Amino acid sequence: MAVTLTVNGQARTVDADPDTPLLWVLRDELDLVGTKFGCGQALCGACTVHLDGTPVRSCQTALGDVGDGKVVTIEGIQGREAEAVRAAWVSLDVVQCGYCQSGQIMSAVALLAENKKPTDPDIDAAMDGNVCRCATYHRIRAAIHDAARRLEA
Repeated sequence: MAVTLTVNGQARTVDADPDTPLLWVLRDELDLVGTKFGCGQALCGACTVHLDGTPVRSCQTALGDVGDGKVVTIEGIQGREAEAVRAAWVSLDVVQCGYCQSGQIMSAVALLAENKKPTDPDIDAAMDGNVCRCATYHRIRAAIHDAARRLEA
């Protein structure tokens, strides 16, 4: 079945069942492989994308549930918050293996879009469910604080 959805600002038509997880449409049909498969149960956050600005787990979001929503992946994330997060991630050398980082970044950008000065509890709540097997959580939190300072400048 042909389904049209908006991904990273572009209308894209795919031939997929509406019950197909958005993750597989992004990766297999649209070749947007920055969004990772981690657990398939919305528990790890590696597959996080934005749907109308809200972080969602694409492994558990059916293609048919996207509707007229706008999907943004790690390849298409833009704006002041995204630039601040990217700069902070590089500056603080957050990444270790990197597998979870697209989901971590998508969640961090969404947090900073809503809360320009998050506290540690705010960060912990927003990032809850984003698992990092390398345990770079302290660097992730520090980078979000750094990105918030960059947004103030």
